[in-house]
Amino acid sequence: MSYWKHDSAIVDEGAQLGEGTKVWHFAHVSPGARIGAGCSLGQGVYVGNDVAIGNNVRIQNNVSVYDAVTLEDDVFCGPSMVFTNVYNPRAAVARKAEYRRTLVKRGATLGANCTIVCGSTIGSHAFIGAGAVVQKDVADFALMVGVPARRIGWMSRYGERLVFDAQGRAQCPHTGDVYELQDDERCCVLVTQGNLA
Repeated sequence: MSYWKHDSAIVDEGAQLGEGTKVWHFAHVSPGARIGAGCSLGQGVYVGNDVAIGNNVRIQNNVSVYDAVTLEDDVFCGPSMVFTNVYNPRAAVARKAEYRRTLVKRGATLGANCTIVCGSTIGSHAFIGAGAVVQKDVADFALMVGVPARRIGWMSRYGERLVFDAQGRAQCPHTGDVYELQDDERCCVLVTQGNLA
């Protein structure tokens, strides 16, 4: 095996896990799951069949990644955050044919105990605050908090809140990245890339 798993974890036959991925206590990976290299699945994590997870993804304890969810590279899922895949569930009504797909783009952070309602796309390097409830698409670099989640600012790739000048530009002090507000300040664009390391 190119990955490591704790003795109490279950990785079903057929699941694909990349080199260096670690599966911790009591986690369960379903047979159709595709997981990249260098990932960490914390205690009590569940990964469904129709799930694609990129490289270097961190899924903290007690997160269930249900069918129809895709996590791109470098995504962080905080402890006990929630994904859904049915918009209007009823115990007495079968709706497996109605799953709505969720995409979490590269570098996004999903804070502890937040909820991502199915059918949403979370933009690259977006930052969802702890306990927020996301019900619609989120822009790249957006900082979202509250119930329902609303944008209160923008975050750098490094994970620092951006402060914009009068010309609508901001620079991350850690990386040198330069960001610009566009479309009447409804989107944030990385215009000059520094060094993330």
